[in-house]
Amino acid sequence: MTSLDSLLGDPSTAGVWNLDPERSTVAFTSRSFWGLLPVKGKFTEISGDGQITRQAAVFGRLDIRAASLATGIGKRDDHLRSSDFFDADRFPDISVVVTALHPTSSDTADFRATLTVKTVTKPLGLPAGIGVIDANTVRISAKTTIDRTQWDVTGNLAGMVTRTVAVKADLVFVKSPS
Repeated sequence: MTSLDSLLGDPSTAGVWNLDPERSTVAFTSRSFWGLLPVKGKFTEISGDGQITRQAAVFGRLDIRAASLATGIGKRDDHLRSSDFFDADRFPDISVVVTALHPTSSDTADFRATLTVKTVTKPLGLPAGIGVIDANTVRISAKTTIDRTQWDVTGNLAGMVTRTVAVKADLVFVKSPS
């Protein structure tokens, strides 16, 4: 299997695919100090699964623990977890729910999804690269830029933090045995 078409067209791929968190990452980059300095981080606790139906429909879910964000600076991480930003104590999960996939080439697709942060759920288009590692393993790499304030992540400290955040996911899914 070498292409997205063959992945979706092969009846043996129908079924549940589980995220391998050990081989997957969700990272982000924002800018601080009035846009001068990049702040990079990642979420260390992620889980999820997806399904390919016999009709080649794709759907799934990715759950991200908000409190697992790590930028390498503990005080900053605590502030990002606070009510100024993610309010991770009250809203522990960030979720992405995929409702459809539209192939755009033999190894790329646009995912239709929703992103939920706190109590805000909004549509999110995700262009992604899809690589078939082997018959039972697939890698999905997606990048997008979001305006964090649309999801009520509004902390800003006198304008020091930009509104836009680049998010990159590199996710490995393994097919569950039938």
